[in-house]
Amino acid sequence: MVFGNMGDDCGSGVAFSRDPSTGAKVLTGEFLFNAQGEDIVAGTATPRPVVEMKELMPVAYEELELMSRKLEKHFKDIQDIEFTIQNGKLWILQTRAGKRAAQASIKVATDLTRERVMGATDAFLRITPQQLEQVLHPIIDPGAKREVVAHGLPASPGAASGRVAFNPDELIEMQAKDGGAYILVRAETSADDIRGINAAVGILTTRGGITSHAAVVARGMGKCCVVGASTIDIHEDKDEFIVGNRIVTKGEWITLDGTTGEVMIGKLPTTRPELSSEFQELMLWADLVKQMGVETNADTATDARVARQFGAEGIGLCRTEHMFFQQERIDHFRKAILAQEKEEREAALEELLPFQKGDFLDIFQVMEGLPVTVRLLDPPLHEFLPLPHDEEELTALAKRLNLPYRRVRERVHALEQFNPMLGHRGCRLGITFPEIYAMQVKAIIEAAYELMRQGVTVLPEIMLPFVSAEEELAILRELVFTTAEEVRARMHFPETSFKFGIMIELPRAALIGDRLAPYCDFFSFGTNDLTQTTYGFSRDDIGTFLAAYVEQGILKKDPFATIDMAAVGELMRTCVERGKRTNSELKIGVCGEHGGDPESVKFFHQIGVDYVSCSPYRVPVARFAAAQAAILTKRESNGGLDTRSKMMPPIGR
Repeated sequence: MVFGNMGDDCGSGVAFSRDPSTGAKVLTGEFLFNAQGEDIVAGTATPRPVVEMKELMPVAYEELELMSRKLEKHFKDIQDIEFTIQNGKLWILQTRAGKRAAQASIKVATDLTRERVMGATDAFLRITPQQLEQVLHPIIDPGAKREVVAHGLPASPGAASGRVAFNPDELIEMQAKDGGAYILVRAETSADDIRGINAAVGILTTRGGITSHAAVVARGMGKCCVVGASTIDIHEDKDEFIVGNRIVTKGEWITLDGTTGEVMIGKLPTTRPELSSEFQELMLWADLVKQMGVETNADTATDARVARQFGAEGIGLCRTEHMFFQQERIDHFRKAILAQEKEEREAALEELLPFQKGDFLDIFQVMEGLPVTVRLLDPPLHEFLPLPHDEEELTALAKRLNLPYRRVRERVHALEQFNPMLGHRGCRLGITFPEIYAMQVKAIIEAAYELMRQGVTVLPEIMLPFVSAEEELAILRELVFTTAEEVRARMHFPETSFKFGIMIELPRAALIGDRLAPYCDFFSFGTNDLTQTTYGFSRDDIGTFLAAYVEQGILKKDPFATIDMAAVGELMRTCVERGKRTNSELKIGVCGEHGGDPESVKFFHQIGVDYVSCSPYRVPVARFAAAQAAILTKRESNGGLDTRSKMMPPIGR
């Protein structure tokens, strides 16, 4: 037994071998003179910073510092040390790995590698992708008191405090007046809410899963989002929501934690960590090691610019439908949808073409020298029109387009679908309305050739969505290449230069990969829809039963967050093997939200996926996860042997 309470040359304390908040190489902690360890924990006396021991007990301090380095070297990690000093002599009571902040974890790992305490790959594996996410987004101040009133699914990381707004248009108006922070609270969001989502600091929905509209859009914009908070009951007519016995009205402050899914009352302080030099160094390591490419899902030049700054190696998914929803364009597209004759539809699309082409010019310039994969129109046409029962909006639309009201109403009703997710969408639109796809191909190729003439390197890729049959692929491939050749001849360009591929989103497409591959330069797995169509789950409704399924052990994880390897993954593996059998040059990508999930990325690496594509703000995490997947796969193939010298050069060389 040793005692720290035997006199003035005695004491007890707790010290971290490095600062657990910053990772700096300095002893951090507290000690008390003439006290036992429990006195510090009990809080009956105010301890001194451990650094004061340097002046007050220099010999013991020097011993503690030396011992902390020895323990670090032995355990290869930051240490949380409990010690006692008896009659001036230091005794170590216990030590364990020290808990630390995400930013500190990165610095400790890089510093211990520089100091040759551990190999670079070991250091790399000590950091979790979740810690990386924490340093990329705002977090709630750790000392803040949380009044949690609801839990939802953590759809987009970060933290946000703002005043409640229930209507996107009202949110925009209120923000324009006072410049304040607002959180959009909805049962669910749709494409019509894009402007409100863009203006909000955070999004909260009571329905939907982590691949719902709100979740996908929020991640793309880097905004905090919590979805599926089903205990919240929204009364939009009263401008309030009820949760438990609390009533929260429009304009009240709430705080969201997009990392935990917590919804809190009040305005909580948040902090945004700075990206350190160690973070940048970590990303350089990742790029040295990873074998998969990491691209981004981006629909605007702004998104593309953010993703490129985060190290994206291209755009793996550019969704053209989002370009149509902007106010000055939507009516042009509605005119095309409501057209009765092909010539009338083509004329309306011709008015839309300059807008679409302008978007591609901007994106291609930002992504110069990198591939840009443009997905042709995917959603069903009714999503671009007013709701069938909204008589006021139907009347206004008919007036704006100078069309008979009856014609507009009948067409809107005719386009209504019972099950739009499996209905008239994707490449089925290209078959029934080929002029829509022809216009989009013209816009892509014209934009590419214009920039190429200016010396800009453009690498366009055209992708068909929701393919299920070889025959529809053959017809649409002919349409794409014929249209592109017409543009080339008209613009007197020497050769047609673009890649052509399809999304694999349906089990049938995955199983006939060998028949589809000869038509394609690449396959891109749309894992969100592939998961939906394999399980028969709706990604927008899974939040209503996911918790029960996890609690009862039916599901271990949300299959829309982490790929289901047993079935969805097996379909992917089969498709890759069969596709490469008939086209050895076939490039394989993943552009669903699983592309940013570390567990899923490791699986994709193992089945031979060439690149993943994810939201711009998840690109660093995906780069890191791809590197970890390469390291772990290499170690497993070597029977668990340490391959650090082969995998990654030590820092500082």
